[in-house]
Amino acid sequence: MGVLKYVVVGVVVVIVVVAAALVLLPTLHRVPVQYVGSPSGYEAFVPSGTISYNGHTDPTGTLILSNGNTIQNAVWDGQYAGTIIQNHNQIVQLNNQFVGQTDPVNNQQYVPLQDFYVIKGQVPVEQVTINGQTYYVIQADEINPANIAGFYTYQAWIDKFVVAMNTPGTTAAVLPGNSPVFQWTNTTGTLVYETHLYQHYAPLAGGDILIQSNGTIIPYGTTDSPSGSALFNFTTPQYTYNPSS
Repeated sequence: MGVLKYVVVGVVVVIVVVAAALVLLPTLHRVPVQYVGSPSGYEAFVPSGTISYNGHTDPTGTLILSNGNTIQNAVWDGQYAGTIIQNHNQIVQLNNQFVGQTDPVNNQQYVPLQDFYVIKGQVPVEQVTINGQTYYVIQADEINPANIAGFYTYQAWIDKFVVAMNTPGTTAAVLPGNSPVFQWTNTTGTLVYETHLYQHYAPLAGGDILIQSNGTIIPYGTTDSPSGSALFNFTTPQYTYNPSS
């Protein structure tokens, strides 16, 4: 009887310990995958941090949809997650190094840049609740790699960039090194030089612009990876823009 008593007590202790461990583990609740955005539009993931998810580290941030709506607490899970984290960290480091210094061409201060990742078409998103917090997990492995490309521009202009990409009549172009735009004493002039500057310190390529139908220019650069072929018109513009003044 004494042996049986100890066995029963031991089993009870094990059950209690296991139950306590389960309480301490993150509680996970899932909702079926939904597709957000426009089948023919461009959506953008803007990273801002990281989270531990499914045993690995993923970038977190905001998902900007083609209609201008945003989804906060977005998580990029799957292909390019590590690359996005690396690209973002490099942009942050370069911002820390250069923002506040002066553009030698137009004598204006550099502005903070931000990387973001454009997806052509709808985005598969799974709503997940972990310990009471809701996250929207982008199932990146379900996206054709050809439909994903990385960009960077002025932090405050990413919304405008996404709108411009989704607006008919917007054209992507390259600025030649002798363009008078570099001398403009505004954020546009600063940004064209700054995107070039950053490419010397990270796997980036600057010097591109979006030209809207009203003549507005948004300078930007691209990341070496991802660089999907479906966004070739934006990642590798074939048109050279050079205004007279």
